[in-house]
Amino acid sequence: MASLHTNSHSEQSDLSSLKGFIPLIGLTGGIGSGKTAVSDLLGKLGAGIIDTDLIAHQITAPNGAAIDSIKNEFGSNFIDNTGALNRDRMRTLVFADPAARKQLEAITHPLIRQETIRQAKALTKEGAPYLVFVVPLLIESKSWQGVADLLVVVDCPKDLQIQRVMQRSNLSRDEVEKILQAQSSREARLQHADFILENQGNLADLEAEVAQLHQKILQIQKDQLSSS
Repeated sequence: MASLHTNSHSEQSDLSSLKGFIPLIGLTGGIGSGKTAVSDLLGKLGAGIIDTDLIAHQITAPNGAAIDSIKNEFGSNFIDNTGALNRDRMRTLVFADPAARKQLEAITHPLIRQETIRQAKALTKEGAPYLVFVVPLLIESKSWQGVADLLVVVDCPKDLQIQRVMQRSNLSRDEVEKILQAQSSREARLQHADFILENQGNLADLEAEVAQLHQKILQIQKDQLSSS
């Protein structure tokens, strides 16, 4: 859900302390573009992966760090019978009410920020060669552009995005269209990209592209080490 993704400037300021010490890679793309597939491949190559969407799901899962505050702010009807956030109901609310979106973000963003920084520092200490921050709304936040050493965009045609999300999440075409409208346009993402991964559904092609990206990032790491 779009409103659960962090875009806080203070998060980026904290992460900037790692800049120059370890390559920081921003990975983004529209919903259904294949960000998870790419981050999984990079993880297999040794990258440290921090997925802000996964963190958002964790803090709104049963007994998640955000659940009590969400219940207090929005009411128990926004919590499902498992104790997790009722994402369908919240999605409907925040798309219709910008004030509700801001209320939700005020709860979730600080928690996502805290966990993002914790994971980044832990992975750095563990010796990851570089860090990949998977951020669905990275372009929208703008402040990431000053922190990431490389901004990677996973791209595919809009119709393919819609088909994937409808199949994956059992959403209607209209629901997916509304999510897309809340994100930057495909053109805006590509304009900001330092590296573009085309994901049309051929895994072998995607693996080859990711391998090329991995080598490019390792060169950034090598340059950082030689200049330190």
